[in-house]
This record gives sequence, structure tokens and C-alpha cells, in this order.
Amino acid sequence: MITEHALLPVISGLEEDFEEAFDQARLIIASMPGFVSLSLSRSIETPSTYLLLVKWDSLEDHTVGFRGSAQYQQWRELLHRFYEPFPNVEHYELVNSDAR
Repeated sequence: MITEHALLPVISGLEEDFEEAFDQARLIIASMPGFVSLSLSRSIETPSTYLLLVKWDSLEDHTVGFRGSAQYQQWRELLHRFYEPFPNVEHYELVNSDAR
């Protein structure tokens, strides 16, 4: 399993609209093969910045499956207009974890 990590810099003043659009977009990504889970968090210090974490079964489920799909075009139409600058996306493999 891998984790997609993206800091989403939303244009100031459009946060509420972004959150509404994301509520629709999350249904798109959640329907994709290899999707495991996602979380969207809003920065306390910089309220126009969001942290998106998406868990995928494999890197290819995201980079080939999702990004190469027609559903990704719907995702883009809903969300990409909110970003300035465009987010940097990285993928991570779990090395260690702990929980209470």
C-alpha cells in the first residue's frame, strides 16, 4: 500500500467552494480500483492550505489507473481551478507506525 500526499494551495476566499467541490470529487476517486481511503485536512496556520492523503493498493493504481481514466478528467474539472500554484504530489511507502 502507498500513500499519496498532496498539499493543496487553494486560492484565498474560495475555501468553502473548494470544500463543496471536494465533497463531490471524493466520490469519484473512492470509486476507482485500488482506492483504499482518503482524508482531507485544513491547515490551522494557513487556512487556505489543505492536506490530502490518499491510500492506494499500488502506485500504478494512482498514476496509471486513476490519472489515465475518464474519471480523472471529472476530478480535474471539479478541483483544479481552485489551486494556485498547482499542488506537488508525492507517494510514500510506510516504514514504521504506531498508534494509541
